[in-house]
Amino acid sequence: MKIESLPLSADQPARKPAPRRRARVIALSLLAVALAGAGAFALTHRAAAPAQASAPAPTAAEPIHELSVRDIARIDARPLAVTLPVTGSLMPLSQATVKSKVSGIVLSTAVQEGMDVRAGQVIAQLDPAEARARVAQQQAMLADAQARLAMAKKNLSNSASLLKQNFIAQNAYDTSANAVDLAQAAVDSARAQLDLARIALADTTIHAPLSGVVSKRHAQAGEKLSPDSPVFSIVDLKHLTLDAQVPASDIPRVQVGQDVQFKVDGFDGRNFTGKVARINPATETGSRAMIVYVDVANPDGVLRAGMFAKGTIVTEKSDTHPLLPLGAVRKDNGRDVVYRIADGKVVAQPVKLGLRNQDEGVVEALEGVDAGMTVLAVPLDGIKPGSKVKLPDAKG
Repeated sequence: MKIESLPLSADQPARKPAPRRRARVIALSLLAVALAGAGAFALTHRAAAPAQASAPAPTAAEPIHELSVRDIARIDARPLAVTLPVTGSLMPLSQATVKSKVSGIVLSTAVQEGMDVRAGQVIAQLDPAEARARVAQQQAMLADAQARLAMAKKNLSNSASLLKQNFIAQNAYDTSANAVDLAQAAVDSARAQLDLARIALADTTIHAPLSGVVSKRHAQAGEKLSPDSPVFSIVDLKHLTLDAQVPASDIPRVQVGQDVQFKVDGFDGRNFTGKVARINPATETGSRAMIVYVDVANPDGVLRAGMFAKGTIVTEKSDTHPLLPLGAVRKDNGRDVVYRIADGKVVAQPVKLGLRNQDEGVVEALEGVDAGMTVLAVPLDGIKPGSKVKLPDAKG
């Protein structure tokens, strides 16, 4: 049997959907709306991103480094010297101990310690009585010898006349001639003894052998002196010698004629000068030092023998060149450079170096820099070529 569905009539009411189906429709509608909104947001964000990427980002301002006075150095030009430190004592170049040449009693002394004396000045007098008596004795002996000589010559003349007349033999004449020779020798001897007596008399007056200062008086008035007894010690303070000790390893650097500068305790701030005069060829016993003798002129006499001195020997000296602090020199790819400051920026400047002085902490620049330039005296973190800097004396 065939069953057919008949259409609903117009007057028959339609069946209402179930509640579960209605909730599903609502959910699907809301999901569709959400997906549409997300798509629109994605399209809008994708279009705005290239616009934001194309806009340049703002850059930070380059910092300016402020420098202190200790960070920089103004280059000056002067000769540079390399020195060798030395120490030693000052000794007089000339000194003498005046001794008595004859025996006698000291009548007087004309000078005392610390007094200046001139060469040839009378400084002591011995009793000359004995010496005068000896001179008189020798004068008498000379007169006797001269008389004997005159008699011998007269006898020789008579013998010569008799020999011509054959009244005497030749032997008698020869005897008379020999007597003359003996008398002449006696005269010469007496004259020499007289000269010695006169010298002894003169030696009773004692003279200064050199100009200087009396350092010690050994004899007093009334003392009995024997020959070779010391009377005075005199030192010449116008010319001194600095006996400087130098390690043997540094001796090859020392040469005669090199300049020496030194200071002495008690003369604060005053520099004294001298020149190397001699070098001892042997080391001192018990040490590895050698003595270098330095001539020191002391025209005002302020220096004294025995004073201790500290100084330096100028072993090398250069011409006038710009001088750099050792801390300003640095290495850049195997070359020496300094950081100079130009127009507020740091510039790496190659330099050619010369003589160094470690004591002063400077090195001469043969090429690359000029006097008056400003350079970084010490390495500073964060400062390199191209960095902007501000000098301590800059304004604004």
